[in-house]
Amino acid sequence: MLLAEISYHPDKNASNPEASELFKEVAYSYNILSDPERRRQYDTAGFEAIDADGTDMEIDLSNLGTVNTMFAALFSKLGVPIKTTISANVLEEALTGTITVKPLPLGSSISGKVEKQSAHFFDVTVNEEQAKAGIVVRVTSAAQSKFKLLYFENDIDGGYNLTLQEDSEKTGKVTSAGMYFLHFQVYRMDSTVNALEIAKDPEAGFFRRLEGLQPCEVMEIKVGTHTFAVYGDNFFKTASYTIEALCAATYESSTYKLKDVEQQILRKRTELRQFETDYRKALAQYQEVTNRYTLEKQNVDELLKQRDNIQSAFTVNKSPGIPGSKINNGGINSHEDNRLSEEDAKDKPTAKKRWFNLSLKFSSDKKFN
Repeated sequence: MLLAEISYHPDKNASNPEASELFKEVAYSYNILSDPERRRQYDTAGFEAIDADGTDMEIDLSNLGTVNTMFAALFSKLGVPIKTTISANVLEEALTGTITVKPLPLGSSISGKVEKQSAHFFDVTVNEEQAKAGIVVRVTSAAQSKFKLLYFENDIDGGYNLTLQEDSEKTGKVTSAGMYFLHFQVYRMDSTVNALEIAKDPEAGFFRRLEGLQPCEVMEIKVGTHTFAVYGDNFFKTASYTIEALCAATYESSTYKLKDVEQQILRKRTELRQFETDYRKALAQYQEVTNRYTLEKQNVDELLKQRDNIQSAFTVNKSPGIPGSKINNGGINSHEDNRLSEEDAKDKPTAKKRWFNLSLKFSSDKKFN
């Protein structure tokens, strides 16, 4: 698998578009083979069973092993979306309440580094006025680390239950994830949606791009203390991050702009669904007329060739190699030309013969010694 990935990687085949498609097929295959459940489905019923399964692909790095983790890290670095699960140890520690929680006041930020498959927990305390205005919690990584932003609710037994999670996405030169509790429907972008379909049909990537816009489950946050966490999702190294908690009252203009642009995106997604149908239809028609063009060109060339052959038949010239097939300027056969030459010769007086074109005259009075 690694040799195939390297052989077909687009960076090594910039001038070969087929290599890029083969690379995506390798990545698609890896996503199946690296997941035991999906591999079982494939072995049982082929690709159809995998396509019919609408669940997201998730990999548990703690059970993946070093070699497969290296493969996953490589494909992720090259842009293949690989979704991972949260470590069972982290969830268990949160559920039992055996975690360390740091305060994160609204309007402040904290930077740090979290080990892979570990989490840093933070408490955000919200009053009534702040809850009414709305709350935003964002995490960014200038190092483009992979991480998850988690939101926990307090359990009656003193532990924490995982309620929401957002996977980091690359946005410009950083990776980021955010939760927006703004009292209206906010959306998140999930790049793993339709990842298998896009891998099989790269052209669908454009039309499916906005399908990853998914509604967030929670639109508002209540008064009280809320626990968030940054989970290190890198495959080998620690994840660098900066987490900040903000009150939306300070960002009223940005709040309205976010609502407006997401509504535009939703309308555009609907338009693209219809456009894809029209595009596919037009593409099929284009392919049809292109095929006809090729066929018609062949037919025209063949008809003109036949016409040339027929025109060339209007001649006394025979096939090359047959004696007496040459044509004189007057169009008379060479046999007729020879016969006329003989008749002309009879009418002409006989000329004196010359020896080497020299006229020899002898005198009777001349004697030779």
